[in-house]
Amino acid sequence: MKATVRANMAQGVNLTPQLLQSIRLLQLTAPQLEQELQQTLERNPLLEHDETPDEAESVEDADRAALEAAAWDELPDAAFLSGGAASSFDGDGEDATLRIADQASSDPRVRLLQELALHWNERDLQRAAWWLDHCDDRGYLEQPLAELIALGATALSDHASELEVIRQRLVHGEWPGMAARDASECLRAQLTAQPASPTRELAMRILAGHIDLLATHDTAALATALDADASQVHAAVALILSLRAYPVEAPAQVEDLHIVPDVVAWHAGGAWRVALNRRTTPRIRIAPHCERALALGKPGDNAVLRGLLDEARWLVRGLAMRNDTLLRTAQVLVERQRGFLERGDEAIVPLTLREVADAIGMHESTVSRITSGKYIQTPRGTLELKRLFAVRLDGAEIGGAAVRAMVKRLIDAEPAATPLADYVIAGMLARQGVRVARRTVAKYRDQLKIGPVRSRQRTAASIAVRAIAR
Repeated sequence: MKATVRANMAQGVNLTPQLLQSIRLLQLTAPQLEQELQQTLERNPLLEHDETPDEAESVEDADRAALEAAAWDELPDAAFLSGGAASSFDGDGEDATLRIADQASSDPRVRLLQELALHWNERDLQRAAWWLDHCDDRGYLEQPLAELIALGATALSDHASELEVIRQRLVHGEWPGMAARDASECLRAQLTAQPASPTRELAMRILAGHIDLLATHDTAALATALDADASQVHAAVALILSLRAYPVEAPAQVEDLHIVPDVVAWHAGGAWRVALNRRTTPRIRIAPHCERALALGKPGDNAVLRGLLDEARWLVRGLAMRNDTLLRTAQVLVERQRGFLERGDEAIVPLTLREVADAIGMHESTVSRITSGKYIQTPRGTLELKRLFAVRLDGAEIGGAAVRAMVKRLIDAEPAATPLADYVIAGMLARQGVRVARRTVAKYRDQLKIGPVRSRQRTAASIAVRAIAR
């Protein structure tokens, strides 16, 4: 075997740390970017929030009311806002928004007082409110009972016995255990509200004098101390474990499903305008005094701080590039899909990543990263930027999303007694200049979760039978 050496030339991309950071910033969503910047601000003392308003923001703040009014008033059809009705007033002339019910208070003590107000007198409600004000978020008393009774007697000019009566009514009231001294009293109040049984009585004895053995799960010691069978003790312990540990249940953790748009688009002055949402696009800058101090120092001094300065400059530059790319991409998308924003799904035009990339002078992968997980707020709703792309059908100048919307419109308007078959829908579309195969119509109908003509015909027949029966 003979060893040889060859020299080859090839082009490649050297992914520097700065380039990797810029790519990473492009694909971060708004919450991820906010968290990233917060961590960087805590780690790098040379960075700070840039709260200086620029000229564009000043104009936006001054004309915000006019722009918002134009965004809604200049659209040709605003029926989608109220589900088909062009006004929020009903037939009786009443504003429908006035019928929205107020939400209940998030404070459990306020909700309990509202329930007690239905059958407690004003004086007792005042005493109950005082007790609830001295309970923690779990419903237990915050201080020893004797101290609270002394404080309450002075604050309310009441006898100690009257205050204790009110507390007992709370403990054994609508929310068993509320204003209890400890877990034992809370659990005993819940047991009292249950039907009498030997198991309940045994559980009451455990809570009254053997809660320490209950905490250690020593069933054998409990059976010996109570002179009871092990099976009876197991049943009593199971009953106690089924009770609530606190009078007030902790609220369930609900996942936050709210979407905060990255970009805002509105219609004003006969044109569509696009701007970044400053609430989701925080701005940072290098602290001017730190930069000046490092510039006046010697090159060899403060090597660590100079490294942080370089890191800060890369981040500020990468963030500016991200914001500029996002804004330019959104402007192209809104400009190309203005028909969709004004008239709906049937007006959406085919648009690909390559077309947008060519328009902004960047690579397709950059457009893909900057549109993933980003949202735009429009008068037609808050949409993901990916929603504004559409695949072109073979041999047609229209996208699949528009054809799907046309199929839905035709099916929604079909006669109840004679639903339209897939080949009939394809023929109707062909007369409108959209030539698609019958199987394409069937595919879009399945995506819309609409059954075939037979199932729709059976539904129509049943509707007719019910109408005749009436």
